[in-house]
Amino acid sequence: MTSHEAAVYREIQRNTDMAMKAMNTIADKVSDDALSMQISRQSLKYSELHNEASRQLLQARAEGYQSSALSDVLMRTGIHYNTMLNTSTGHLAEMMIKNSTNGILEMEKVLKHNENAGPKPVALAKQLIEFEEKNVERLKQYL
Repeated sequence: MTSHEAAVYREIQRNTDMAMKAMNTIADKVSDDALSMQISRQSLKYSELHNEASRQLLQARAEGYQSSALSDVLMRTGIHYNTMLNTSTGHLAEMMIKNSTNGILEMEKVLKHNENAGPKPVALAKQLIEFEEKNVERLKQYL
């Protein structure tokens, strides 16, 4: 596995890890059953993508992504702060849309900086991007 491929897989890990943690934090605040179901489905897919990236890194004996306790706390604190006064379905959907959009941008940047990555990591990254783009479209109905 090349360093470019490992970088793409690590970004997939980071992206999906952050998404799953954010969704777990937001899920407790959701009162709409349909949005709650949407979050559960998204979390499951993020888990599948995360596991595939992890599997590829483990097979190649490459180092995977490790989140820091500080970044986890900062992310959860940001969500709690942003939902302190407003836990409406529209607001929660908007927060998730912004997070997905940021995830898309970060994944695109990593792909651009690692143009020599092979077809497997690029295909998985594109699958993640397409999934997040669909999530944005699905979440718009809750605004």
